[in-house]
Amino acid sequence: MNPVRFATRLTFNTLRRIHYESCQSYLPALSSSFLKKDKKTDLSSHLDTSVLKRVFHSQRSWLHPLTRWDTAPCGKRQFSFSAAGIVNSAPAAVQPYLRLMRLDKPIGTWLLYLPCTWSIGLAADPGCLPHLGLLTLFGTGALLMRGAGCTINDMWDKDFDKKVSRTATRPIASGQVSQFQALVFLGGQLSLALGVLLCLNYYSIALGVASLSLVLTYPLMKRITYWPQLVLGLTFNWGALLGWSAVTGACDWSVCLPLYFSGVMWTLIYDTIYAHQDKDDDIKIGVKSTALRFQEQTKPWLSGFMVAMMSGLVMAGVNADQTLPYYAVLSTVAIHLTHQIYTLDINKPEDCWKKFVSNRNLGLLLFLGIVAGNLWKERRETLLQNE
Repeated sequence: MNPVRFATRLTFNTLRRIHYESCQSYLPALSSSFLKKDKKTDLSSHLDTSVLKRVFHSQRSWLHPLTRWDTAPCGKRQFSFSAAGIVNSAPAAVQPYLRLMRLDKPIGTWLLYLPCTWSIGLAADPGCLPHLGLLTLFGTGALLMRGAGCTINDMWDKDFDKKVSRTATRPIASGQVSQFQALVFLGGQLSLALGVLLCLNYYSIALGVASLSLVLTYPLMKRITYWPQLVLGLTFNWGALLGWSAVTGACDWSVCLPLYFSGVMWTLIYDTIYAHQDKDDDIKIGVKSTALRFQEQTKPWLSGFMVAMMSGLVMAGVNADQTLPYYAVLSTVAIHLTHQIYTLDINKPEDCWKKFVSNRNLGLLLFLGIVAGNLWKERRETLLQNE
């Protein structure tokens, strides 16, 4: 075999076995070195180009995954539109603070925000869509308050987090952010959240300030009770009260209390599932949770919470004069929860996480049902007038 042809085959067979991200910055240089004419020896005149064609043709599947974003030179951060990708693309000095507020894990923000959307949707005028400005304002507030809550939680749990592998890399536990820096960052988040709150009416401002006691004390509950998930539910679903008052100027307790109660039951369901991921570590470090309280009786408890949640949602719908689409969606929500609980494997952390994050879709589904039911009101009123 021609020595040059042999060298070419050897080079590309070697490249096949190297991860493309490791070799991509060297491939152009290697290719040009083979094709460049040398003063003493003209390799390109001896190179059999058919070899190159066959090698690259056979490796088409190897080259296929290379996209515009994947072919960035080694050492450069690749951009992604996912939450984690945005955090990873941020300046290195900013990343610990973004992770401290869990910006890379938006599921918590969704679970805090969705009860707000339910309340805003139920409070909308018949036949009207929810107030877009308020939905945006509450979304911003949920992002900031969830970040503030996570910062407070990590400040309280610094010593606990160091002992658990899943949380040992959190910014405060790992030393990337000091307690003083976290305190200053917390002050900034609360100040911005206060700015959002001040955009609402006086009734809503007073109601929002009242929730701060829950935000500050929730992280301590896991030290003194097996029901910290209940306190989290009281905290996370405060938006079910605040959303209605932001629209109407005051709470209609016949609607808001059943809705708030349903949200608390929902939190007991998804956060108990979440707590089963950490139950072994919780036992070691002395932290309490409903997962440890219920143990093998988790599914019967969750089923009871589901029945209570659905009862509250039905009562809220009746008192808000909701219509057929709302109740149709409630049946779908009940099926979703039933499947979630029935198929749950509490001894598999990956299954617990999968079930936990599926609750975002459940919350969005309920919001769409509220909107559809509210739009249906106008049609029903028109039919009644025609009759």
